[in-house]
Amino acid sequence: MAATDYKLKICCMGAGYVGGPTMAVIAANCPDVKVTVVDISEKQIGAWNSDNLPIFEPGLLEVVQSVRGKNMFFSTAIDETIAEADIIFISVNTPTKTQGIGAGRAANVKNCELCARKIAEIATSNKIVVEKSTVPVRTAHAVKRVLASSAQDGVTFQVLSNPEFLAEGTAMDDLQNPARVLIGGEQTPEGLAAVETLASVYAQWIARPQIITTNLWSSELSKLVANAVLAQRVSSINSISALCEATDADVSEISRAIGSGPRPGPQV
Repeated sequence: MAATDYKLKICCMGAGYVGGPTMAVIAANCPDVKVTVVDISEKQIGAWNSDNLPIFEPGLLEVVQSVRGKNMFFSTAIDETIAEADIIFISVNTPTKTQGIGAGRAANVKNCELCARKIAEIATSNKIVVEKSTVPVRTAHAVKRVLASSAQDGVTFQVLSNPEFLAEGTAMDDLQNPARVLIGGEQTPEGLAAVETLASVYAQWIARPQIITTNLWSSELSKLVANAVLAQRVSSINSISALCEATDADVSEISRAIGSGPRPGPQV
């Protein structure tokens, strides 16, 4: 497909566990969308351009092979890719802070802010910027502040939140057949238009009722709440396991019994 034939061009900053598989599934389902994953690591990009991918997920290699060089590309040409993109995903590591306020607990969003600064430096046209990394609530505010302070004259940005809900070992199925896709944006005409642009990409293979749209902060918080609820479930079943040992009950049978009900649900 010629460069001018693409309806949309997507750039993903970060060629890691989330960015690579997510972009591969988008490219596989949206042949009229050009998807380019960029990273500063030549080694990482080189691995994505080979059949020895830097991460393993069942089915990932086959999907990458089916779209690589067609409408999916892996590159270190960050500036050029940002410049031509309509939508830019930020999918970089947010490690736990090692110093300062929140050390040992809070996520370090420095990499997200560096990406925002690079986008603002390069962009000469309006962009939709999408948080894909797991971030603290209101990180979008920091990203918007960086973009606004460094933007070139006349260039505007819409920041969206689109958290991932992937599990190791089932990531490709989670992406191809998700329980839901969450997109948060500002509740302004421009923000809602940006949300619809991203939703229309996912709608090429996901039913609209499964694409949930919210405001920015609800989207960011929903990801953290989902993680917390999962941790509570794990903690609860671990506590029950100790009780089972004391009473000769079988924890797997307990899990199956309570998980079959509609209220606890099958994920217990």
